[in-house]
Amino acid sequence: MPTVNAKRVLRIMQHQGMTLERHTASCPSRTHDGIVIALRSNTRWCSDHLEIHARNREVVRILFVLDACDREIIAWSAVANAGVSGVMVRDLMVTAVERRFGATKVTHTVEWLSDNGSAYIAKDTADTARALSLRLLFTPVRSSESNGMSEAFVKTLKRDYARVTILPDADTILALLPAWIEDYCEVHPHSGLKFRSPREFIRLSA
Repeated sequence: MPTVNAKRVLRIMQHQGMTLERHTASCPSRTHDGIVIALRSNTRWCSDHLEIHARNREVVRILFVLDACDREIIAWSAVANAGVSGVMVRDLMVTAVERRFGATKVTHTVEWLSDNGSAYIAKDTADTARALSLRLLFTPVRSSESNGMSEAFVKTLKRDYARVTILPDADTILALLPAWIEDYCEVHPHSGLKFRSPREFIRLSA
């Protein structure tokens, strides 16, 4: 068998976005182990990602951030047959701040709660959060229920949208996602919001 050039393999994987974020040996800001639900909008945002599988075995990975009070999906992005990268997380942060504050940084402290994935704990991600004045919080390792708000959205998207739809390939999922998330934010009732949709809750709270 010919010898494999490990450095060439690494370069190809990096070019295709198949490697993890570089380890920085830096610890997360702090572990969040309290109540996830916030009493006011724009005080705590929760971020996570999920996978939806098509019938042809293609996979779409969806990255999102939602408000821990009003449950609206503030921003999201998706990629087919590739992993969630630190660049995606950082772009999500910028988009969320622009949409909720109309500015390049938040006007008061906003907590950003996520798991300890490499894309979230990367040094570049921490630098971006600092520039936007976001305060990074992380759930305990192997304790996904600590970010229950995000987990609830993941279950809802899979149960009420993906599982009741024929999904032959990744392109179909990508085409349907905008309508699914729009329906979730504008129409889907939430028991924690007295069976209002997130945007209905926001309008009534204004």
